[in-house]
Amino acid sequence: MAVLGIYGTETADVASSIYYGLYALQHRGQASSGIVVNDDGVFHAYKDLGIVNEVFTPLVLKSLGLGQMAVGNVRYGTSDTKDRINSEPIVVNHSKGKMAISLDGKLVNGVELKREMEMQGSIFHTGNDAEIISAVIIKERIHSASIEEAVCKAVAKLKGAYSLIVMSPQKLLAVRDPNGFHPLAIGQRNDGEYVIASETCALNSVGATFIREVEAGEIVVFSKDGMRSIKEHCNTAKERLCVFEYIYTARPDSVIASCSVHLARKRAGAFLAKAYPVEADVVIGAPDSGIDAAIGYAEASGIPYGLGLIKNKYIGRTFIDPGQNVREDKVKIKLNPVAETVRGKRVILVDDSIVRGTTCTRVVKLLRDAGAKEIHIRSSAPAFVNPCYYGTDIGSKEELIACKYTTEEMAKLFGADSVGFLPLENVTELGASGTCKGYCTACFNGIYPTEVPTETYVNKFDIKISENKNK
Repeated sequence: MAVLGIYGTETADVASSIYYGLYALQHRGQASSGIVVNDDGVFHAYKDLGIVNEVFTPLVLKSLGLGQMAVGNVRYGTSDTKDRINSEPIVVNHSKGKMAISLDGKLVNGVELKREMEMQGSIFHTGNDAEIISAVIIKERIHSASIEEAVCKAVAKLKGAYSLIVMSPQKLLAVRDPNGFHPLAIGQRNDGEYVIASETCALNSVGATFIREVEAGEIVVFSKDGMRSIKEHCNTAKERLCVFEYIYTARPDSVIASCSVHLARKRAGAFLAKAYPVEADVVIGAPDSGIDAAIGYAEASGIPYGLGLIKNKYIGRTFIDPGQNVREDKVKIKLNPVAETVRGKRVILVDDSIVRGTTCTRVVKLLRDAGAKEIHIRSSAPAFVNPCYYGTDIGSKEELIACKYTTEEMAKLFGADSVGFLPLENVTELGASGTCKGYCTACFNGIYPTEVPTETYVNKFDIKISENKNK
């Protein structure tokens, strides 16, 4: 998931800027896209299932009109939210005006909050947490003097991961949870507009200069008076940036916590070369997020790097597709080997992660058919052995291949000669050159920074009991 917002005081084509910014963030979600434009307090919204250029045709963009502010969202398809109604941003009307909200993350107390408000008469239409958060904010807004006061009160009730952009008729707010699970960056354009985005690559795409990141627990208010910070919730929890941002989620040209994602991935490859050396002729990367780690492995090992797999650029990321059958179908047309690179050679294949194992068997067969003599798989992430409750769609241990097989068994299952995972002790060193104070590695070691939910909504009516407790 990704969020994007623009605040300005002059009327401009903010919808087009959001469009290009969302395009840069498309890798974070391909199930739905949405934009809300604020023109002097009048909201014009459009959202639908699909990627940005499918949803926002020139005619749709034109219909959004001009405005001073706008907020956008791209969302990946989880197993329980594949309906248009779950697209974001969420727009709501309340007794004191309007509000639009865009979310990157996942609450761990969403079920409890939703049940509490339903018992008080609230009605929910979607299956996502953005609507729950909006309801909490509106409840506080009724008794608050300003939108920022309401948001500050609401944050005290929210638990989990959330990078938010909240738009009122007069203000735009950027909000990050006290653990700082997911990044949120602030930039500014020459025309004075502020831009807030999930990643710095989106700032670059709309011509904004990076200023700083929103701190963990911080609420940044953009209004006619400029930019103002509320830090009441800062330092109320330990900083725990999701380390998977460096491994997979973020784009390599982004910078998170003052650390280049590209360099973090190269560092992962170097750690892998030291932990799992093997005699080979060429190192190749699984496009796209495995390439940087493959370069790092090649540089550290002295084994040449080669272009071994070509990715069809017109198909999305299979990790974030909502169903196993869909993932398998996409793998079939996603990759193709470069036979000249691998024929007759001992190949090291570096991938960003091995979660469900969907891709590995297929890729190994492709490389074998192309003439590879040996295939050694290396993952630039440790083995996934626990579900994520903070925004990544890994619902249970049954989905995780590392919970079922040893590395030797996985190699046999994939048809590979060996399999190696990034050592757990190295994963928190990936962003060593940056400023992050701590990382969430719960999916690898089961140590969750917050309480984890004992129940989660599968859909609007059903509840699923989770298998894991807080460790």
